[in-house]
Amino acid sequence: MTVRIIHVGLGGWGGNWARTAIPEVAEVEVVGLVDPVPATLTAVQQDLGLPESAAFASLTEALAGVDADAVVITAPAVTHVPLALEALDAGKHVLVEKPFANTTDEAVTAVRRAEELGLVLQVSQNYRWYPAPRAVQDLLAAGTVGELSAINIDFRQWDNDLAFEEHPHYKFPHAMINDMAIHHFDLLRMVTGQEAVRVFAKATFPSYSKYQDEAIASMIIELDGGLVVSYRGSWLSRGPRTAWAGEWSIQGEDGELWFTSRDGAPNAIDGDVVTLRRTQDDEAEPVELPVLEHTDRQGGLQAFARSVEGGPAPATSGRDNLRSLALMEAATRSAGSGQPEDVVVPS
Repeated sequence: MTVRIIHVGLGGWGGNWARTAIPEVAEVEVVGLVDPVPATLTAVQQDLGLPESAAFASLTEALAGVDADAVVITAPAVTHVPLALEALDAGKHVLVEKPFANTTDEAVTAVRRAEELGLVLQVSQNYRWYPAPRAVQDLLAAGTVGELSAINIDFRQWDNDLAFEEHPHYKFPHAMINDMAIHHFDLLRMVTGQEAVRVFAKATFPSYSKYQDEAIASMIIELDGGLVVSYRGSWLSRGPRTAWAGEWSIQGEDGELWFTSRDGAPNAIDGDVVTLRRTQDDEAEPVELPVLEHTDRQGGLQAFARSVEGGPAPATSGRDNLRSLALMEAATRSAGSGQPEDVVVPS
């Protein structure tokens, strides 16, 4: 069975989804395209070789105009939950880009609706679909470095050269935490199998930043097993750039796991590296990485299609993603309040 999808939101990253990610997954077929900007809609429709009858200005029109099984939402984040609810109420499964929503209260409405209707609701947390974090997840589950004592995560990029009007990230609400650190929060939950219970975040605002909200954030994250995680992230770093998944040092009684992932363009795996060091004096040894059929967004899309067809529930279901979103929300609250904040997950 091929899952027939309506793809909503074709500008910028959504257009990249349409042209480079979705066509790689044989389990899905695009039957409808939606974007309110006519030029954007026509460009993608023509690039994909779809008929004009497959192009729509709104999801409402597309749902009425084509037979589909699911909706993929890559529109702006403020539209994610309203579009997801419309699709769910029409009986369609939903895959939505991250961040799922800007608040857990908003996101949980879609989660509850999907569960009431028995439909798949998945969030695209594409960084999970890379070899390095998969290897680290398995190594930690096997107790390779023993009881964990600390995790340090660093993310460094410079993205401050365009005019304010030319860069969508400058206007993104809480761009460091909501748009970037959400990836690292989700990876933290994935590789450790633990949940965050409390976070203390401090954001800084250098005068040269073009971002409307914080572009630098430091955090202390407490996990439910008592482990404390140190996080430093910056869009304004003149230090050596990290890969998009950052650089991770995971320390335990029996050694250190170090990894980095998603370096360069989407789907590039050459920069994925995991090393194991047994003591301070040992050379770090490379760890063999698994081979994945699909990486990045393609991996998540394939998992979504298989869930729609009756396979396992997606690891990044809407219900599961509430915990990543709740950590993001608590970090944003803490950056504003100057106080540690509990991670509150709605039921």
